[in-house]
Amino acid sequence: MELYYSFSALIVLASIFSYINYRFLKLPSTIGIMVIAIVVSIILVLFGESFLPRTFGHLNNLMNGIDFTEVLMGAMLNFLLFAGGIHININDLKEQFRPVVIFSTAGVVISTFVVGFGMYYLLPFVGFKIPFIYCLVFGALISPTDPVAVLSILKQAKVSKSLETKVAGESLFNDGMAVVVFTVVLQLAVGKEVDLGVESIGLLLIKEAGGGLLLGVLLGWITSRLMREVDDYIISVLVTLSVVMGGYLIARQMHISGPLTMVAAGLFMGNFNVKFKMKSITQDYLIKFWELIDEILNAVLFLFIGFELLMIKDLSHFIIPGLMAIVVVLLARVASIWIPTRFMSFRTRFSPQTVKVLVWGGIRGGVSIALAMSIPKGEYSETILSITYCVVVFSIIVQGLTIAKVANPNKIAKEEEEQESIALDKNH
Repeated sequence: MELYYSFSALIVLASIFSYINYRFLKLPSTIGIMVIAIVVSIILVLFGESFLPRTFGHLNNLMNGIDFTEVLMGAMLNFLLFAGGIHININDLKEQFRPVVIFSTAGVVISTFVVGFGMYYLLPFVGFKIPFIYCLVFGALISPTDPVAVLSILKQAKVSKSLETKVAGESLFNDGMAVVVFTVVLQLAVGKEVDLGVESIGLLLIKEAGGGLLLGVLLGWITSRLMREVDDYIISVLVTLSVVMGGYLIARQMHISGPLTMVAAGLFMGNFNVKFKMKSITQDYLIKFWELIDEILNAVLFLFIGFELLMIKDLSHFIIPGLMAIVVVLLARVASIWIPTRFMSFRTRFSPQTVKVLVWGGIRGGVSIALAMSIPKGEYSETILSITYCVVVFSIIVQGLTIAKVANPNKIAKEEEEQESIALDKNH
């Protein structure tokens, strides 16, 4: 019953904050909920123990009683990624296959090392000394863009379909690479023996990412065949729910990527169910159901992120290194986008405006916080969690609220046309 009470409290708070945001703040829903949760957290931290001891105690107990890493990585993320995958057009993804794959693999590795070196050499200037391996741990957990944050915020920004697919596709697929890098570096940090051979890490990546994608496609294909025989919206909803819940359990038992399993299953079902001539009412209910799940869980997730402030002791102590981390992470994002685009320029043209949006659209979110909280308690875990929180809050609020202004659709379209004409001239 404890879990039921906790989830009930979160839903009630999310609905209240959503209403306040809709009536007064008028920010994008998820960002508005998070901002209100942060403000409430700050008020409780400053005055709660003196003026609202019971409220402060209840919220503290609520957040301490929930394993954020397990709730997000083991439950919520599966639903959100499946819902995101359903709405991605496979043909658009095929057109952007090369940049999506390179950004979600090489981009993560480049960013991890740039952040690791940057934090290692800069933190001592503000009185913090963290071993290089733990700086790499931070680099690995902060490098993947968060698919949930990116997809929810991209809905508000009117960017071109090709650019939206690049940003959304990268965020959906970079989890596999990021989890492998994070797992290897964290095991090194805590002193476990890890085989750093190319063959060993390659096999781990193939098992984690390749296995997840293969399982997702298999689940999507089986489920689509079943739904083809029974064209009923209630059964269709139940079947898709079983794919998400059962699919995660299978992935966990097989030690492969649950998030990538959900992305692949969602992509398959969202694109191939159309061929099975599903009734329009069934398709309509199915899409609306997953849109509703997406919105509800997004609201709860961003509420979580806002209230995570209560879990960090003396956050003000980490403000300066947090600001430094924001700058380093942004520079690493520039490197992780600019370097691959230089290598891809002979096949794929990237306008300056497109690169700018790819850099600024690399939004971090709950996944980074969940990975930071999964680090075993130790001398550096609180520091890493605190600066991760600073980067995530900046990323969601500042980058999330300004991405629509940075993404100037007319300018991008004009630059893309110019790039295409230059490419045609060179070919002739």
